[in-house]
Amino acid sequence: MFEQQFFDQFNTRLQSGASEPIYLPASGDCAWHRLLFREDFISSALHETAHWCIAGLERLKLEDFGYWYNPDGRSARQQKIFEDAEVKPQALEWIFSVACKQRFTLSVDNLDGDSTLASESFAEAVSQQAIDWCRPGRLPGRAALFVEALSAGFNSLNALDAMQYQRHKLN
Repeated sequence: MFEQQFFDQFNTRLQSGASEPIYLPASGDCAWHRLLFREDFISSALHETAHWCIAGLERLKLEDFGYWYNPDGRSARQQKIFEDAEVKPQALEWIFSVACKQRFTLSVDNLDGDSTLASESFAEAVSQQAIDWCRPGRLPGRAALFVEALSAGFNSLNALDAMQYQRHKLN
């Protein structure tokens, strides 16, 4: 679905099989941009697609959209910075998950750090962002196209129903 929706306009392919997810802009090695997701995990594909849908045109020219990454084992302060950066991608991943009838789990991506559970403020922020994006015209353009494609492909009628994204629905 991703390639059908975006390849012609954005020269980008979503590909499985990576040991770690990463976005690689076109280069001498490959004529198209590659959005690589972990092994064959649908949640990884949806999460990487969320980052891609949010990235501005300048970030699409940069490896991994120019983002930094502090590895597993982050301090509480580093984790807060991570959570702040992850609100929009995880809210969008949640919407994509509902559109393709997949379970969504909030991720702190910090199994060896000070905290392995999502903070309440992070969970609330993700919920509120998803609810906001359910309002007409609020989703980023590429995200709206992908939600539409997923909803049609999976016969999902309620991906933009704000009731799907209440805080209590996050685990």
